[in-house]
Amino acid sequence: MLFCRGFSRTRISRLIHRNSLFGLLLSPPSPTSQPLLSNQILHPTIQVCGGRGNFSWSLPAFLGLGRLIHRSSSVIEEHLDPFSLVADELSLIANRLRAMVVAEVPKLASAAEYFFQIGVERKRFRPTVLLLMARALNVHRPEPPAEGVGDASTTDLHARQQSIAEITEMVHVASLLHDDILDDADDRRGFGSLNAILGNKLALLAGDFLLSRACVSLAALKNTEVASLLATVLEHLVTGETMQMTTSSEQRCSMEYYMQKTYYKTASLISNSCKAIALLAGQTAEVAMLAFEYGKNLGLAYQLIDDVLDFTGTSTSLGKGSLSDIRHGIVTAPILFAMEEFPQLHAVVYQGFDNPENIYIVSIYNHLLICAS
Repeated sequence: MLFCRGFSRTRISRLIHRNSLFGLLLSPPSPTSQPLLSNQILHPTIQVCGGRGNFSWSLPAFLGLGRLIHRSSSVIEEHLDPFSLVADELSLIANRLRAMVVAEVPKLASAAEYFFQIGVERKRFRPTVLLLMARALNVHRPEPPAEGVGDASTTDLHARQQSIAEITEMVHVASLLHDDILDDADDRRGFGSLNAILGNKLALLAGDFLLSRACVSLAALKNTEVASLLATVLEHLVTGETMQMTTSSEQRCSMEYYMQKTYYKTASLISNSCKAIALLAGQTAEVAMLAFEYGKNLGLAYQLIDDVLDFTGTSTSLGKGSLSDIRHGIVTAPILFAMEEFPQLHAVVYQGFDNPENIYIVSIYNHLLICAS
């Protein structure tokens, strides 16, 4: 269940600096961007042992997918805002989420809906990806509905896929609430964290409440395979957080351990949700696995970029303090790559980061590495 060491600082640099579909989902398009290579994607190999997936990685690394449009004998890149493509559905889902977290106890209701309020809600990255995945997979379905019931069947399918987007967002927000408690966080993306505002106990109960609502919605789908996928996600979230909290010195410095933990904590949710979208569309096992792999790669890329931004971003752009991971003693990919480039960092990392001087030393070396990339 280990991730083979298939990443290099050069590949991370490409991931950060080249435009990609992932980049389009995070930021506005740049007018000076270069055309993308649509055939450069990450190809993982998958083995199954004891019911669990084992992952290894091969070339090339995370590069973007681009939509190239040929006009007048020239190739230009057409930028599409993925959020605008599903804006109406996102608005509908946002309204439904606010309605779904209503509770009988006012305090619990206000806590549960905190991150779903207008102005506080996030960019809805995961629902956007899932809605776009649904659009792509619903175009060519293996078994079209019978004549005369096509519209009704398609509408029902779309509603069920929207439910997956809602469930995924509730699970994600619940995990944020729990993470903020564990990290004793004061803010979350520019807003006060719920635990800082209402206390740990109410924030914990709000996260549990969101998970219970997600489970009710999941049961309503009456699809045991999809339910199993999302239940596995909950297991992975707990496993990943426990791995982060209980690492040995050797594990903290292992890229394989880091990638496995990152899959559990970040990529499992979006990858299994993408697979659920494919299963609801009646796609083949092969297509469902491709959807899973796409979500997994996207989720891992998301975390890798977030780790780099922890060193290069500002408190304003991040919505939280910079160097927050290292201040919590968490060794991330940039540190692991810096240790490969500068072996003298091993002694510093093994000492830990209780000493602010060690944080400063690692930060300097990481900036040197990023600038060299």
